[in-house]
Amino acid sequence: MSKWVALVHRVSGIALALFLPAHFWVLGQGLAMDAFLKWTEQPLVKFAEWGLVLLLAAHLGGGLRVLALEFLPWLAWQKSLAAAAAALTLAWGLAFALAL
Repeated sequence: MSKWVALVHRVSGIALALFLPAHFWVLGQGLAMDAFLKWTEQPLVKFAEWGLVLLLAAHLGGGLRVLALEFLPWLAWQKSLAAAAAALTLAWGLAFALAL
């Protein structure tokens, strides 16, 4: 389980690192924002927004896990806590997807 959590943390970090420069570029294009906002109403873009929130939640959860591993002793019950964190991450992403 720990190996998969670490992998999700790394992959979500890479995906966010690829996304953020494009995000800041779009924010810098303030004058052309109206056309861009119309484009964001497409279902595929809405789905991508859901994926972004899921990546952020997964990366946050993975980062908290790394901090816990660094500063806290690892106990057997923490595996259940990691599973709960993964379930919360998925629930948060699904809640955002359903709110779209």
